[in-house]
Amino acid sequence: MLAAGLIVFREMLEAALVISIVLAATRGVTGSRLFITGGAITGLAGAFLLALFAESLSDAMNGMGQEVFNAGVLAVAVLMLGWHTVWMSRHGREMAAEMRAVGSAVSAGSRPLSVLSVVVGVAVLREGAETVLFLYGILASDGDSLLATVTGAGLGLVAGAAVGALLYAGLLAIPTRLLFGVTSWMVMLLAAGMAAQSVTFLSAAGVIDVNMDPVWDSSAVLSEDSLPGRLLHTLIGYIDHPAWPQIIAYALTLAVIAGAARLVSRQPARPAA
Repeated sequence: MLAAGLIVFREMLEAALVISIVLAATRGVTGSRLFITGGAITGLAGAFLLALFAESLSDAMNGMGQEVFNAGVLAVAVLMLGWHTVWMSRHGREMAAEMRAVGSAVSAGSRPLSVLSVVVGVAVLREGAETVLFLYGILASDGDSLLATVTGAGLGLVAGAAVGALLYAGLLAIPTRLLFGVTSWMVMLLAAGMAAQSVTFLSAAGVIDVNMDPVWDSSAVLSEDSLPGRLLHTLIGYIDHPAWPQIIAYALTLAVIAGAARLVSRQPARPAA
């Protein structure tokens, strides 16, 4: 539930930032709100269709073994989470500048209002598609019920929309760079936990033959089945009796994503078009 809330909050916040920037840049332009709303609705519809097809794909692929399918979903989710974190560390500021440039061009009359629908629709569809994939990964890794995942996603949706609205209104003094920095680390830890869980599924399915004997057992101090243990398992991938393959997958995933994000963030940003 917490993982679903975090992912949806992060994705919703990014979409809300795009929308709020475009709204602010086109304030006073007649008809701009209608086109922005239409773009957002179109993007949501596209994400909803993707969710329907994802469920059909899940039903079709279950025949290859639930463990293998879950491991595949988790692997794709880890790759997407890593790519998303690295991309945002490089292009987050560029994206904001480009959104302002598009809004200014529409306000000046040099670009048609229909551009607003395209820009907002693509942003909402992109974030919605990523959310669908990530939620499938969370269902596979945490074993949460569908109700708990939907509840967490709903809370994340509301929180992301509320923070986006406050940022648009200028009422929230939290720098967006700090906000995304904190959530980026939380997403990286979540991805590392998914990678470790993927190894568990592959070992259970017999796809990989590795020694899964526990390196240590901390269940006496903090059991994974306890409430704090479940919270840590969800947020940072805590396992009370991890094996070396899980530890290696966790550490390697975290190191690769964090290192790549740090590397690309040092590169100079391109000027907005």
